[in-house]
Amino acid sequence: MTVPVFLADELDGPELVLGGPEGRHAATVRRLRAGERVDLTDGAGSVAECVVREVLKDSLRLEVVGRYEVAPARPRLVVVQGLPKGDRGELAVEMMTEAGVDTIVPWQASRSITQWKGDKVAKALGRWRSTAREAGKQARRFHLPEVTEPVTTAGAAKLLAQAALALVLHEEAAEPLSRVALPDDGDIVVVVGPEGGVAERELEEFRAAGAAPVQLGPTVLRTSTAGVAAAAALLTRTGRW
Repeated sequence: MTVPVFLADELDGPELVLGGPEGRHAATVRRLRAGERVDLTDGAGSVAECVVREVLKDSLRLEVVGRYEVAPARPRLVVVQGLPKGDRGELAVEMMTEAGVDTIVPWQASRSITQWKGDKVAKALGRWRSTAREAGKQARRFHLPEVTEPVTTAGAAKLLAQAALALVLHEEAAEPLSRVALPDDGDIVVVVGPEGGVAERELEEFRAAGAAPVQLGPTVLRTSTAGVAAAAALLTRTGRW
């Protein structure tokens, strides 16, 4: 069986105690038993390989049997995700996390049906980050993706201007994603529009920042699935897959 992964702030020492929500989940939901293997990570590349020595009411007592570091993958993949409606945002985050996207940037596009305003911002962002955290553990990622604060179109353009390669998925683009030359390092930043697509004004602003419009394929994907499809195509070509 695949060794389960849990997040922990403390990884030092020959013995560790996994407590809090992670320990409670391991003890009462996963029902781990003495002698079973688990991996702990800080989500930033450090890993402690452990064996369960004792299961308490809502925690585990662990013996560390190995440690190692996982280097960040290169080039990094950043997806600027136009806010989808309903729970499709969490679906997009979940799939992109499982695929290996390094940073997910919520984008308040002009055609986004969903609007993050006032109290909605913290709640929605919390859901996206929680989804990324849980999907990262499920996918055994030792570098969890960053879900940033939401950006405006100007903020997205700034990210594109700083990228090693900047792309905007657009159904009318002439250049297919499969033919774009990829960098060996730096950030590949990909913009995914909302349900209504990328507005012409936004596309011009992104072009001015150095982004190239590209076509993902002959069909039009939902905003919640376009990001993971683009990630799969890019991660395969970079050799990360």
